[in-house]
Amino acid sequence: MDNIIEIQNIGFEYDDGERKKTVLENLSLNIERGSFTVILGHNGSGKSTLAKLMNGLNKPNSGKVLVDGMDTADTETEIEIKRRVGMVFQNPDNQLVASIVEEDVAFGPENLGLSPEESRARVDEALKAVGMYEFRQKSPHHLSGGQKQRIAIAGVIAMKPECIVLDEPTAMLDPKGRAEILKTILKLNREHHITIVLITHFMEEAEQADRVLVLHKGAILADAAPKTVFNQVDMLKQVGLDVPQTTELLFQLRSGGADISTDVLSVEDTAETIARCFFLEEN
Repeated sequence: MDNIIEIQNIGFEYDDGERKKTVLENLSLNIERGSFTVILGHNGSGKSTLAKLMNGLNKPNSGKVLVDGMDTADTETEIEIKRRVGMVFQNPDNQLVASIVEEDVAFGPENLGLSPEESRARVDEALKAVGMYEFRQKSPHHLSGGQKQRIAIAGVIAMKPECIVLDEPTAMLDPKGRAEILKTILKLNREHHITIVLITHFMEEAEQADRVLVLHKGAILADAAPKTVFNQVDMLKQVGLDVPQTTELLFQLRSGGADISTDVLSVEDTAETIARCFFLEEN
């Protein structure tokens, strides 16, 4: 298995000057190159801390985080690690630095010392990848929330990362904006083969992943394909998480006595499962 990120028995704690708070302890996991992983967890579960550990913004207090074999604690490889693993945060306004879209996207490549020609090519390619090329001469501050977030993602893509970690990038967006970002993420993963790690509260986003991790109090409670994880309805509810609406419907039918499978996610599969269950009962 070809892993782009390897997290080996890490521990992480915050020190506010008065006391230390342990956030992650003895946590290990690998992120396979080209995969799409979603991390779920209630507020305070350690999700954002884990995200920042993946590209060296946070350094573990114990254990190791390796990116393509490079230790994030090694200052000599810090820039190269950040080239390999890009970060997108919740508020796009915090990542927009210029008054023109294409200048904003060019900020990263220019800081890498690339030629004007190479920077221009990367900017155009990145904007096309997120469907924002036609807005290249616009002011980012006049765009919608979803469009701003796509510009922020383009700025990361222009650095040519192999992996993008997105920390709740749709939390501040309306349903249209969330749909735009999910479509962009799927395109980057499936067409451009960029490894995606997405932290989200929205179950419809998690449904699209190859793998779902559930984090609770700094520990991994579940790590499997979406169908398998969402089939553990009681466990998810106990840690304060929702399940997809289709899963909830099937769970309620099963709780009411129906002999029905709960390991499907799509609306189409759910409708077929319900029809098959009740059709067989009637016949």
